[in-house]
Amino acid sequence: MSLPHWPPRPRGYFAIGAERMSKALNLGNLMRSAHGFGASFTFTIGATYRALEAHADTSKGQLHLPHYNWKTLDEMALPEGCRLVGVELSDEAIDLPSFRHPLRAAYVLGPEQGTLSPGLMERCAYVVKIPTRFCINVAMAGAIVMYDRTISLARFAERPITEGGPPPANSRPGRN
Repeated sequence: MSLPHWPPRPRGYFAIGAERMSKALNLGNLMRSAHGFGASFTFTIGATYRALEAHADTSKGQLHLPHYNWKTLDEMALPEGCRLVGVELSDEAIDLPSFRHPLRAAYVLGPEQGTLSPGLMERCAYVVKIPTRFCINVAMAGAIVMYDRTISLARFAERPITEGGPPPANSRPGRN
């Protein structure tokens, strides 16, 4: 059974990337998730050479969406009107479940063992945090942000009041 309209495409566009990424496996996983969630492009800022050898992406996302590798923050050039959204576990950040995603956004995550640089934080229109007890893997964090964007901006059926999901589209009222 094919699902021609699955998953629903959210309005607008988005990109996702990371600053000072050093692990190729994390970049590969982030690129695979970006491809799956329908990102327009991926990027890195100041990544090490090893990170640019991202071979963990079995979906071959690099063949289907552009990847930009900016060596410095000054090189980063986003499309006009694209809002930069930092993802950082800090007290000042907006809780992701309470955040309204911009229609045009580029999400940027910090390095595996560090935080977003002060210069990058200054360029962010918003900074959001995933409500966790401690920092999680950068590729996992990216997937959570992209999932939240998808469920926030794509058209899904409303969640039912009781547990479970909505009835199948082809079911008739009164038949269970």
